Amino acid sequence: MTIGLTEEHRDLRDSVRAFTGRHLTADVLRKAVDTEDETLPPYWRALADQGLLGLHLPEEVGGAGYGLVELAVVVEELGRAVAPGPFLPSTLAAAVLSRAAHPTYLPGLADGTVVGAVGLRPGTLTLTRGDDGALALSGESGMVIGGHTADLFVLPAADGDATAWVVLPRAAVETTHQRGHDLTRRSSLVRAEAVTVPAGDVLTVDSRLPLDLAATLFAAEASGLADRAVTTAADHARVREQFGRPIGQFQGVKHRCARMLAHAEQARACAWDAARAADPGAVDDPREASLAAAVAAATGVDAGFATAKDCIQVLGGIGFTWEHDAHLYLRRAQTLRIALGPSARWRRRVARLTLDGVRRRLGVELPPAAQAVREEIRAELAAAGAVEAAERPAFLADRGYTAPHLPVPWGKGADAVTQLVIAEEMRAAGLKPVDMVIGGWVVPTLVAHGDDAQRERFLRPSLRGEITWCQLFSEPGAGSDLAGLSTRAVRTDGGWRITGQKVWTSQAHDADWGILLARTDPGAPKHKGISYFLLDMSTPGIDIRPLRQITGEAEFNEVFLDDVFVPDDLLVGAPGDGWRLSRTTLANERVALSHDSSLGSGGEQLLALAAAAPQDMDDERLTTLGSILCDAQSGGLLGLRTTLRSVSGQQPGAEASIAKLTGVEHLQQVWETAMDWLGDASLTGEGPRQDPTWWFLNSRCMSIAGGTTEVQLNIIAERILGLPRDPAPTHRTTEQKARA
Repeated sequence: MTIGLTEEHRDLRDSVRAFTGRHLTADVLRKAVDTEDETLPPYWRALADQGLLGLHLPEEVGGAGYGLVELAVVVEELGRAVAPGPFLPSTLAAAVLSRAAHPTYLPGLADGTVVGAVGLRPGTLTLTRGDDGALALSGESGMVIGGHTADLFVLPAADGDATAWVVLPRAAVETTHQRGHDLTRRSSLVRAEAVTVPAGDVLTVDSRLPLDLAATLFAAEASGLADRAVTTAADHARVREQFGRPIGQFQGVKHRCARMLAHAEQARACAWDAARAADPGAVDDPREASLAAAVAAATGVDAGFATAKDCIQVLGGIGFTWEHDAHLYLRRAQTLRIALGPSARWRRRVARLTLDGVRRRLGVELPPAAQAVREEIRAELAAAGAVEAAERPAFLADRGYTAPHLPVPWGKGADAVTQLVIAEEMRAAGLKPVDMVIGGWVVPTLVAHGDDAQRERFLRPSLRGEITWCQLFSEPGAGSDLAGLSTRAVRTDGGWRITGQKVWTSQAHDADWGILLARTDPGAPKHKGISYFLLDMSTPGIDIRPLRQITGEAEFNEVFLDDVFVPDDLLVGAPGDGWRLSRTTLANERVALSHDSSLGSGGEQLLALAAAAPQDMDDERLTTLGSILCDAQSGGLLGLRTTLRSVSGQQPGAEASIAKLTGVEHLQQVWETAMDWLGDASLTGEGPRQDPTWWFLNSRCMSIAGGTTEVQLNIIAERILGLPRDPAPTHRTTEQKARA
């Protein structure tokens, strides 16, 4: 994984990773740890020769002319290696000076002959102005990361009620070196005694910009640290044995590692977004870039710290030793976090910017070839506008618009780009295709596995919305463990007799047809003896009983099947294919990009509550709001990155699995917080459907339906991190049961 998504970015990542493999040996790292006074690392010249120090600077000052995303890719990789040296401080200084149009030192920063560092807090530094207009700087800075090796400082100073950013050569100031918490990159305090500052060395720049650039690059480095921590922990959990099995098989360890990966992916997505928003011209409103930076600061830097702590926990005693590098990840991450300022402060900044109306726009820039597709789609959809409203769903379905990702004639055989174009043009034309709901899982399965008669009978009516479906999978004894189902289908003349019970079946009382899994071979292994049937919900022997939910409604149902006859022509595939077919059904995904707010409907409703009672928005509430908005934004970014992978023809990354995990928990937190803020008003009788109290209650099913959170954590740990699967259950013998 890497911050960048393009092939060029992956090549850059690979190049830097190979560089660290050659130059950053264990001896180099430990020498940096043990030295009293930091010096430039032995590979500094090689970094400069590869053009990495000036990667983000204009070519006219000796840079490579790339942007902050490319720099973030490099910072992430060096962070992953816990690389000693001032790469981040020096490139940050160069970024600030470049954005401030202060070119004097940029050639030296690009070729490595000048090393820069940026302070983030003014300490007691104060800029005073004499009667003649002369400027003088006095006082002592806050901590300056990389100060040991810096030739040049960019420092904030109090300038009346404002903050000024001042450029100072090392010769003009005194430095006090600190051994510091981060043993691989030291910090200093900088003291000035009435130092004369030329007017040109007071930067003309928004006072927030250096902090936002620092937040972006700190988050990129924290992403690398998080990735290293996840890899280290998972590698250890796969091989370390305790109690006769690998510790990665214990769910406590497995779930911790999965959570670590979730933090790392959120950090990566937020750092990526902040970097791409920070480049000049990337956004129309500079506050949008500042919002992206604040989200990265609040999310990414904390993620590096959290995963470093968890890594030590997974490693156990070895993680607590000086010899293992895990404490170096922790020291680096904690230093970034504290130097950047309290996470709560960044969360409040996210909240305030968002309450002021700032939104991060998440979109996909489609390739030029999409224009020809767009014109064709637009022309075809123009005809839909002339059709009577009641006939439009059928008109669109017959032309492949209900499920354009499906092959012709059921869909349009649309690739990822075409799907996005279709969605944009449908929205622009005010057209909505049929929402098939469960049918959206049934139709792809029949396309892939049904016979010609089944396709002819069911596909077009489903796509038109003339047939509605329900799903008869879960049972009282087989929820997340779907392969444990016990509903039986027994062969009879012309078909099958099915007996059993299904539960949690949404809309079974309204559906025309259902998809049903039943066990046709009880002697086969539990995944092998299952078959996939289509069930007419009006068939004799079906008893549908509503299940009242905690909201008071009854959308779910119990379905009892008493010797229900299903003819042979409603078996999909061959007997025993059910498990394979059900995985096709559940795994089918469209390519889509939400065009709602990047904060989701829940985030916007929570903002509305905050705006309605501004007098209640104290620091505690603002911090909570900022945290929730950061989660919403990171969820949108994970979805965007998944879409961009699809558009460029890549395989899905970890983002999709992480988005499902974190999205559910985010939604639950939104509505719990909404009730907290409403106070007594949320308890005085449940209001209309889909008010905050209804959503709070309804959201509890989100971490259960479609696979519980615990199952999702297992899937992430096993399929993405490669941790060992849970041990097979042991079955007691008859004698053991008798003794019990």
